[in-house]
Amino acid sequence: MPRMLDVSDEVRAEIGDEEAARLLAGESAPGSYDCTSCRTPGDPQQERTSTVLFIGDETAVLAFAHATCLPSQVVQVTEEQLQGAVRAIGGGAPEPESAKVTPEQAVLGVTSGLVLISGELHPALVVEPTAPVARPGSPGAGDDFLPLLIEQGFMPLTELAAVPPVLHGWSVLLAAGQLHAVLQPNPAGGHPVAWWQAHQPLQVTDGWRAAANKHQQVLMFAAPVGSIGRQPREDLLRDALDKAAANGKLVAAALPLAGI
Repeated sequence: MPRMLDVSDEVRAEIGDEEAARLLAGESAPGSYDCTSCRTPGDPQQERTSTVLFIGDETAVLAFAHATCLPSQVVQVTEEQLQGAVRAIGGGAPEPESAKVTPEQAVLGVTSGLVLISGELHPALVVEPTAPVARPGSPGAGDDFLPLLIEQGFMPLTELAAVPPVLHGWSVLLAAGQLHAVLQPNPAGGHPVAWWQAHQPLQVTDGWRAAANKHQQVLMFAAPVGSIGRQPREDLLRDALDKAAANGKLVAAALPLAGI
């Protein structure tokens, strides 16, 4: 029986026509798989399946996803991320994770949680630096974290009354059921690059992952240092977000999954 595989032109260009033909003919496609996004089983003989090629610094890994979860695409990651994606397993509770990002090299705290907006739960990432973020090349010690994000297209919020607009070109990399990176457009063109990436894949709850796959996007909220803090519960996190918004210290955007 032929496989219901989607191989995008982008993936075909990386793996070659011969390998693409073998995949489509079922010669090198799996009989079944765990979706690289939602981590539930998939069968390319029974449902449309996307080929997702993760490319690291030295190696590449071809993964499979339900077409309803992710489109066929190429995702550029670091070699460390790629090896982590191979080892990663799903599950776990929301917990903060920090990593160095470019170009400011500030340390960001990233926390996952579910946020209720207009009666519906949405997966969210809350980003807060551990120190003020100065504009690259600036001689001063001011905090330009929010202005820098606003220049990238994030919207200032005064209240969490509606889902923020989608910021195209940015995306959230959810691979092997875990959070790996927030990607931004590459100034030089080509594949997106990491704006933030986890030292280790960040575990998210089953509910968070299910909501991300339902909406096919993640809401990212960002606030200056000292505005949110490390909140142990989602209700306290929401209270902190509401206060930051009321004080004019919150920006947000909806980011598609994995560069959709």
